[in-house]
Amino acid sequence: MSIEAHDLHHDFPELSEQIRDLKMTDRHFAKLFDEYDELDKEVRHIEEQKEAASDERLEQLKVRRVVLKDELYAMLNQAAANS
Repeated sequence: MSIEAHDLHHDFPELSEQIRDLKMTDRHFAKLFDEYDELDKEVRHIEEQKEAASDERLEQLKVRRVVLKDELYAMLNQAAANS
């Protein structure tokens, strides 16, 4: 089974410049970005069966990942609109 990548650069290639800029200039964005990246890695490890977890735990991680992605995407769109 192929596990789909969910990193921000893959999902939002048109916002790569904003991702790079915000990671360097906005501590809050950088912190959320790092948290999102860690969650994504954990989800992929579980899905690839490299790490054991209950279905409930996996769903909790996925929900948190979506919430973070939404917040990061809003910040990226705002940065894009301001540039």
